Amino acid sequence: MTSSTETQITTESGNRQNIFPVEAQPQLVENYDGYGEDAEKANGRWAMIGFVALLGAYMTTGQIIPGIF
Repeated sequence: MTSSTETQITTESGNRQNIFPVEAQPQLVENYDGYGEDAEKANGRWAMIGFVALLGAYMTTGQIIPGIF
């Protein structure tokens, strides 16, 4: 049987052989330019959506958190 992935045969105690796929080598990604600014923008937008949802729930039900308060 042939496959497109590389395999490695290992011999364990008792002369048992197992076939494991070769693991990919981890790569370090060092390009995080602008990550902090993008995260802050995303957090701010989610906070604005939550605040608008809170106002909409309060105006329609008269409760701060419908079903609880």
